[in-house]
Formats: sequence, structure tokens, C-alpha cells
Amino acid sequence: MKQTFTQVLITKFPLIILFSWFYSFATIAQIANLQEENIDNWPEREYHLIIDYKEVNFTGKPVKAMTINDGIPGPNLIFEEEEYAIIHVTNNMEEETSVHWHGMILPNYFDGVPYLTTPPLRPGETFTYKFAIKQSGTYWYHSHTGLQEQRGVYGSIQINPKEKDFEYDKDLVLVLSDWVDENPDNQLRNLKRGNEWYLIKKNQVQSWDKIIKQKAVGAKLKMMWQRMPDMAISDNYHDLFLINGENKQEYPDFEPGEKVRLRFVNAASASYFWLTFGGEDPLLISADGKNVIPINKNKTLISVAETYDYIVTIPSNGKLQIRATSQDGSGEASAYIGKGPTLAASSVPKPDLIKLMKEMMAMDMKMGAPAAKFQPRKSDSIRVMEKYSMSMGEMDMDMEKSMNKSDEMQMDTHKDSTQMANEKIDHSTAADKKEMQQKREMEMNNGEEEHNENEMNEMDGDNMGYVLPADKVIGDPMKTGSNPEFNYNYLKSPEKTNFEEDKPVREMLFNLTGNMNRYVWSINGVPLSEASKIKIKQGEVVRITLNNLTMMHHPMHLHGHFFRVLNKNGEYSPLKHTVNVAPMQKVVIEFDANESGDWFFHCHVLYHMDSGMARVISYDTPRDERMKRFALGNLTKTDKHLFTWAELTVASHMTEFFATTTNIRNQVRLRGEYGWNKNLEAELTYERYLNSYFRIFGGANLENENEDSLNDLETTAVVGIKYFLPLLIDSDLRIDSKLRPQIGLSTATMIFRRVLLYGEFEYQMDFGWVDDLPDGSDLKGETTWQVGLEYFINRDWRINASYDNRFGAGAGVAMIF
Repeated sequence: MKQTFTQVLITKFPLIILFSWFYSFATIAQIANLQEENIDNWPEREYHLIIDYKEVNFTGKPVKAMTINDGIPGPNLIFEEEEYAIIHVTNNMEEETSVHWHGMILPNYFDGVPYLTTPPLRPGETFTYKFAIKQSGTYWYHSHTGLQEQRGVYGSIQINPKEKDFEYDKDLVLVLSDWVDENPDNQLRNLKRGNEWYLIKKNQVQSWDKIIKQKAVGAKLKMMWQRMPDMAISDNYHDLFLINGENKQEYPDFEPGEKVRLRFVNAASASYFWLTFGGEDPLLISADGKNVIPINKNKTLISVAETYDYIVTIPSNGKLQIRATSQDGSGEASAYIGKGPTLAASSVPKPDLIKLMKEMMAMDMKMGAPAAKFQPRKSDSIRVMEKYSMSMGEMDMDMEKSMNKSDEMQMDTHKDSTQMANEKIDHSTAADKKEMQQKREMEMNNGEEEHNENEMNEMDGDNMGYVLPADKVIGDPMKTGSNPEFNYNYLKSPEKTNFEEDKPVREMLFNLTGNMNRYVWSINGVPLSEASKIKIKQGEVVRITLNNLTMMHHPMHLHGHFFRVLNKNGEYSPLKHTVNVAPMQKVVIEFDANESGDWFFHCHVLYHMDSGMARVISYDTPRDERMKRFALGNLTKTDKHLFTWAELTVASHMTEFFATTTNIRNQVRLRGEYGWNKNLEAELTYERYLNSYFRIFGGANLENENEDSLNDLETTAVVGIKYFLPLLIDSDLRIDSKLRPQIGLSTATMIFRRVLLYGEFEYQMDFGWVDDLPDGSDLKGETTWQVGLEYFINRDWRINASYDNRFGAGAGVAMIF
């Protein structure tokens, strides 16, 4: 049979063809996809997606979910490279929705972020997405509206290459996800309340009985001194973990000897998974849709929003188990490939959070960087990075050396782009550097905002971070991410990914910051609602150092671009669209600024993104005329949403009521106490958070003047400050309209898994500045205090026992709503 020219080349010169294909793939993947029309006249592939409500039952409890084409997940959309996609999405729900095409290089207008790039899809509407398929690999799609992804609005994308790049017989897409019966909005509200219920359910509370048993008292006190709550790998609680919509999946139709390409998508809202495989170690061939040098790897942590492709061979002696274990150890899901007895995948031990806490505190980690700071417009990210860090002996010294000598790094005798960029942006002498640093420190100390662009190359007035001077760039990515399971050194691109030497480089530092007590997440201490756009320019390389100052992992995703994740492979560092930044670690990414418009950059833990850990990266080009009537504030002000909750305690000696309405900066609180001995006190205040720990307040207080009588009620105005002290103590310093100063302290801690110990103390001083004191008296003091225990029955109900020096001792129940 006569062979085609291509077949002859493949037969005779396979390495040349492979090299050529890899080169073209790596090149085309970094080219912008600006055209909305099918200008190349590629074959069209059309899909119709319908988003609607549906009652589902994963756990035995019926729940109103959201589905795509009646399923969770939605359908797998299969394309061929160099096809033209036409996707019609219809919203049959009673609320807005959207679809983002995660990892796809496509025109800005079709990226799918409502109010930023794409119109929101309102009830009853249909929107058509159109874009050329200029890439291959495994990707996915999901709602970018609120927490809808957690409710089921997600699906996978499989793009087959023009020419097969690896030998395998079949494909199987495995979509990982997490499920919660609870309304996701209620879960976010409960996280904002700061109670421990989800850790209690997972048996992960670091209560004092466990702390003492594991001899971790010193580490616990160190954590508390830095205002840090219990260690947690995941904030959330999920009832079930799923693979393609089921906790256990069977795929018996694969025959022994077949090679199967397993395409993993982590579509979870907040869960990382450890992937382990039965049988022989699988061959990892792709990450985030990009081919990598194949490597046998059995245990891999797949972050939220990442994709990984493996090739496995179906064994003749049984079926392969693929186990996806949630990183926090709270559950797992499994898929079984083939027939026969199970070849079990290895189990991943549950994390020992107290041991991890002891290890972290032994490193002298400085934590507690504010998630909302005094001056959001002040650029102080370098100083924050230097203040909140860890000391790990030789490793710390190595890190410092690598930071100060970043332009000396060489990989495989080639200069990495990090080095080349540092050489380009930093031609100043040592004296010049010293002068610049002194000037910058003076400007920081004076709170000034005017900086010389030639010296600082700031982000065009943006408030999120400095362009890093060369001596602060993390020049050797091998030193970042000390735990090998949490870095990407195993990923190596088959082709060089570095950029042209003559490209200008813009360096940025993003400190990832958070406050788990109030559940505020931000970048450089600035949540999205208080941030300006990050302005970049076409034609430059944008390099970002992601410095995680929190205890949580953060999967950071950039829309519309692939970026290099700098690792030990230098010029062959991999390309990705999502990168995990481990707790108290740094990762350096860089990308070619070759697009236009605005693009979203955010943590892909939905609850973190919705609470402020996001930015808009802008090419500062005119906004699409089609978006003019859609206010951007509908997206950027999400983290300013007000959350309200209340607590009512009814006991044998007293009743107590609290109500709180709060967002990042503002809080209104109503508190009332009534003792059965007819003692009454009520207070309404407005509080303004100046940073994560400090707030000012004013309001009114009502209480009875005489004990055991409600006939004489007195109202006074109050103003003061509240400060969250080390050791997790809330302090209150105030003065009322009768010029009586008062100090208050309160705290709470878990002594057993379900038992909370709390205490409150107040001391008011009356110096007679308004009302006369009895003769011979210069001071009248009043002390009130309360100590109690609460037993958690569930999220909303507790049993309470307490003693109050005004009301005496008693017991009752507390309800949260």
C-alpha cells in the first residue's frame, strides 16, 4: 500500500517528527487566541449545554443541586485540535450563572468570568461561546458565579492532538470532586463565624487533651501567641468525595494488556487529592494539558483545578484500583479499571496535625500576616515577606544565599530566564542599590505613594505588590517548597519554555495572606474589593513570586495564559495554568504578556476566592463595548458581602442573645443579657476593622441602675477600641458618656473534641467625673466575669453550663442560627 509523505517521515524519522511536533505544540500554546470567528475555516464542533436544578441524593439526603445536561458532572466535551468550538449554554435556573473554560486559550470575551470578560447568563437566556481549538490536552469547564461549582456546575474537556503523541489504546476521563449536603453559602457563613464545627466533625480539633498527650503544649502556645487558630489542611467539611459523580466507580470494559490514558480533572471546590494506583506505577505524561517528560509516579498530589494524564496498562491478573484520598484525610473515592480481583492502591495515612504544628513551630515560623491592613494603598509587600518568614537553620541560609545570588543560577550550562531577567532589570551598582533601598524604606515609613518608576518599576499605581529588586527574587526555585511532595520538580517540559532574551521583565511579589478567625483571604493584605487592577504591558514577561504566608495550600490560577513554574529543570520548567503554593513556601511563575483585556487571577479554593484572594490582571486596553452595561463591581465586591448570624442561650440562671452582621471592614453587634434576678444589660455597637486585629467602635449601652429591679434603666453612649491580642484574647478598651473607662478581656479554647472552655472579664472604673461619688471615695469599680463550658451537639446546638458573678451558676442550651 502506498504510504503518504507524513507516514514515510514517521517511519523513517520518528525522532525528527516527535521533536517537530513538541516544538510546534509548545510554541502554539503560548500564542494568543484573539479571533472570535472561524477565520481558518476549521471543522466546527457544536455542543448544547443546559444548566438547571435537579434533586440529587448522594448521602441518603435529598438535596437541590445544579446540573449540566441533567448530570453531575456535566458531559465530557471532546474536540480535535484545530477544530472550531461552538457551545450554546442555556440557563434554566432562577438565578444567574456562567461558564468558564478552564485552561483554554481563547478570546477574552468568551473566557466566562461574569461582569469581567463575559456577560452573566441570566435566567432563561442562552449564550453562545465560539473559539478555535489551538491546543490539545485535558481541561475542564465550570461556573464562575458564586459557589455554584460546589453545587454541580462543572464538566471536563478532552482535546485530542492532531497527531498522537503517546502510545495508548483508549481514553478515560476521571473527574474528581467534593460534595456537601449543606448549602455552600451556609458553609461559608459558618466559616466566617469562626467556630470549630467542621474540624470537630473531622476529628481534627487540636484540643488540649490531645495537645498534652502529644507533648505539644509549647508549640500550641507559640501558635496562639501568633494569633493562629488550630492547624487545618482544609477549612471545609465535605460529606462525600466523587469520581465522575460516584464515590466508587467500576470500569470493567477494559481488556488485559490495553493501555489506557487516564485524564484526571480536580473539579473540587476546596479539596486536594492524593492519587495512588494499584499494580505497576503509572506513567505521568501531561500536567494541565501540557506534555511533560514521561515519568513513573504512583503518589501525586493533585491540587484544586489541576489536571494530570497518566498511561496505565490493564493487568491480566485483576483490576486496578485508583484511589483519590482527600489531603485532609477526611475521605476518599475509588475507581476500578478492568476485571477480576482488586489490585489495591496504597492508602495515604491521615495527617497528624499536631505533629505538623510541632514541626512548623520548631522552624520558628513567623505567622499572622494581616489579611486586611491599615492602608490598602500602601505597597509594603517586601517588608511583609521579610517579617513573616521561617528559620530552618541551613535551609534558611541556603534560601538567603539563593535570594541574594539569584543571577548566579545556571541549569544544564544554560542560563535560565530568571537569571537573564535579573541581569536585564538590575544594572545598578551596589551604592545605587543601597541608596534606592534607603529611599524606598523612607517612603514606606512615611506612607508615601509616589515612587520613581525607573527605580521601582511599580505596577502603575496598583496597590498589590512591588516589582522585586534583583536581590529579592527567589532566584533558585529548587529552594522553594522544601517538601518534595509539594513542589513540581518532577515536571519537566520536553522543550525549552524560556523566553527571548530581549524581552523586558516585570517582577512582582504576591504575599498570599489570610485570617482564619474571620475567614478573610487576600493578596498582600488586600482583598479583591479593595484592590486596583494589576496593570501589565503587551510584549513583556511578567514574573510573580507567590509567597504563601498562611497555613493553607492555595491553588493559584491565571485565566487565559500558561505560565512557567520555575523549578530545578531551568529552561525546561513546565507550563501550567494552575499552581499549588504550599503553606509558608514560595513559588515563582512567569508568563508571556501576549494578550489584551482583563484576566482573572485567583485562588481556586472557591471559599478563598469568594472571600477576597483574587486580582484582575489588566493589559489596560479599552473595555469591550459589549461589556459596558455590566458593572465590574458585581464581581470585585463579592468579598464585601454581609454575613449575619445570631446565638441564643437559655439557661436556668440567665438568658443571653448575640446577633452579628459583618463583612471585611464593618460589623454591627447586638448583645443582650438578662438574669432571672432581674439584672439586664443590652448593647448595640458599630465596629470598623482597621486591620485584621484592630477595630474602633461606637454605640449605646442599656442597663439597670439598681440590682433586682428593672424600674431604673440607664442608657449611655460608648466608644472604644478592640484589639485581638496574642494567645487569641479579644480585648476591649472603652469609655462611656459618663466618662467611665472600662477594660474587657475574653477568650475561648477547646479542651476536648466537643467541649469548649470560655471566659469573659470586665472592669469598669468611675472616677466621679460626671456623677458624684460617696464622700471619701475617689474610685468606684465594678467587676463582672463569666466562665463556662459548652458541649457541641452539632453545628447549631450546644449544651451550656456557666457561672456569672451577677447571675450565679446554671445550665441550659445554646442555639446558633
